[in-house]
Formats: sequence, C-alpha cells, structure tokens
Amino acid sequence: MRLLGLGDNTVDTYLDRKLQYPGGNAVNVAVMAKRLGLDSHYLGCLGSDVGGDLLLSSLAAEGVETPRVRRRSGQNARAFIGHRNGDRYFIRSIRGVRAEYELNDSDFAYIAEFDVVHTSIYSEIDDYLPKICPKKALSFDFSNRWTNDYLEKVLPSCRWAFLSASELPEGEVVSMLQFAASLGPEIVVATRGEKPCFGLFEGKLHVQEALPTTVADTLGAGDAFIAGVLTTLLKGNSFPNALQAGASNAALACQAEGGFGHGIAYEDGGEA
Repeated sequence: MRLLGLGDNTVDTYLDRKLQYPGGNAVNVAVMAKRLGLDSHYLGCLGSDVGGDLLLSSLAAEGVETPRVRRRSGQNARAFIGHRNGDRYFIRSIRGVRAEYELNDSDFAYIAEFDVVHTSIYSEIDDYLPKICPKKALSFDFSNRWTNDYLEKVLPSCRWAFLSASELPEGEVVSMLQFAASLGPEIVVATRGEKPCFGLFEGKLHVQEALPTTVADTLGAGDAFIAGVLTTLLKGNSFPNALQAGASNAALACQAEGGFGHGIAYEDGGEA
C-alpha cells in the first residue's frame, strides 16, 4: 500500500536546547507510515537553507521517496519552541517557502498513484482538494485550528478526518464529531492529548484510551497516531483496531525527541 504526505513541512527548533528537528504534519505522517510498512512518498516545497537540507536528508534516511519535491531559494518553514517545567510551548514560526509552488497536471497524475493522500490545514492547498478527492482517499488533519465554516469547506473532500479537541468537554466533542461526519467523511477522529480519543465510524462512537508511556517529547505524537490509524485501516483491519494502533504508535513516539528524530545542532541564524 502506498501513502503520500502532501504539503506542509517545518523545522522544529528548540531554542533552549539549541537543537533542530525535521517535522511538519505531512512529513511526520509519511515517515511514521514508512516505519509501519507502507510505501511512503512526500511532496512539498523546501527551502534552500540548512532546514531544507535537513528535511531532505532525513526523509532519504527514513526511506521516504521525494521525486517531486520542490526546492525554492529562501528559508524553509520553521517553528521556534521553548520548554517550561518539562512542557513545550510555541514561540513563533516562519512560513518560509512552504507554499511557493503549484500543483500541475503531472503532479495530479503522480498523486493518483497512491492509495491514500494525507495533508493538513497547514499545507495551504485547500483549493486543490476537490481535484484530488475524486481520484484518491484523502486524509486531513485539522489540528486545533478548525472552525465550523472551515469544516464545511474541506470535509466534503475527505474520507478520513482528524481534529484536535483537547480543550472541549466530552459532550461538545461528540457533537462536533457528529456535525463533521454529516459533511461526508467516512471516519472522523478527535484526539485529546493524554485524554481518551473519540472516533466516529458508521454512526457508532468509539473511545480509545491513551496508553502509558515514558515521555521524552510529545512533539509528533499526534502525527504518529494518524499514521498508526491510516496504516492499520489500509491493511484491512477494523476501526477499533486502528484506534488502538494509533494510540500505541503515539505512545512510542513520545519516547523519542523531535517528530521522528534526526536532530542536529542549531545556531541562531537571525531568522525572523
């Protein structure tokens, strides 16, 4: 089975630790799916700087193919992160060249070769989604930035939808899932950090507890969860088994630094 991570990437930069890691939702999911046995590719736009180099070399080291990745002159997307009492917090981000490309007919022919295409709210490719959807099963991560208006715009193009809802009471999470499912996706999942996640499939609500783990870094755990769910579903397993696999993969991801490792030293280059 083949998965394409499409769109967003970033370099997660730990200022207090002077380390930088390759990341971004579409990148992380592609890497984690590869580790779980899928044939994974990534298509997006990288900068001409050390961040772009780090992403490209890390994807190659993980066996993720990148035949149609673009590189543009300029800074790669970058997120600056601090830590306080063991918890991370986001300081600022650089958009960089991440969205400085257009998908063409050749790209759409390439995209059509995959069993699932995964992208996110950060990928800035919403206008392309209806063209992708008729060909492929589309998976979309809405993170915690979704609104009802945005769900109404994007969900009709999706088969699988993942939303972060850690701040919502359980009753509101269930109502949100029901609303989202009414817009067309086959499966809708709400992740809630260390709290149980909820998933809706064929009108039935499923609950999956977070699994105990030793936490080194929670960055990328949600992406690992998505990769576990998608990989398990693509292999023909049940939805409850997919949620359990997602929780297991997320717990494993928490034990490593960065989204999927490959950290290198960071020296402040004056990025703004």
